[in-house]
Amino acid sequence: MSAPTKTVCAGALALLLLSAISDEAKADLRLCNKTDSQVGVAIGYKDKTDWVTEGWWNLASNSCETLVPGSLVSRYYYIYAVDYDQFGEWGGRAFMCTREKEFTIRGIEDCVARGFERTGFFEIDTGEQSSWTVQLTEPVQQGTGGR
Repeated sequence: MSAPTKTVCAGALALLLLSAISDEAKADLRLCNKTDSQVGVAIGYKDKTDWVTEGWWNLASNSCETLVPGSLVSRYYYIYAVDYDQFGEWGGRAFMCTREKEFTIRGIEDCVARGFERTGFFEIDTGEQSSWTVQLTEPVQQGTGGR
């Protein structure tokens, strides 16, 4: 191999390594829909001053979406998701406010009195990692803890 060819190969290799490293360094909270259905996702988290809920992200079957871009600042995040095709859901006992249309809601108290729905989210403990991926699989069936 000639010297210019070696230089081009070394440069290409360095570029590939740099892109791999930058992909690994990217920090986000991502959610992957590993079902055969379209799902709607809402998220809850504590910002500097208050609890916030946001929704809806609509994820196609077998796709992923970034819900919180950048390094995670909280240890705990809360997720609620609905399976639009099979009518299942992923929820829990952390109650927060939602509504049917796109929303950002500050505060988790008095949801119904403020004109919102009171919805049970499940908790994600990121263990203070800077990035995290949640994978939704088929919703839990009735009688095994799901609704």
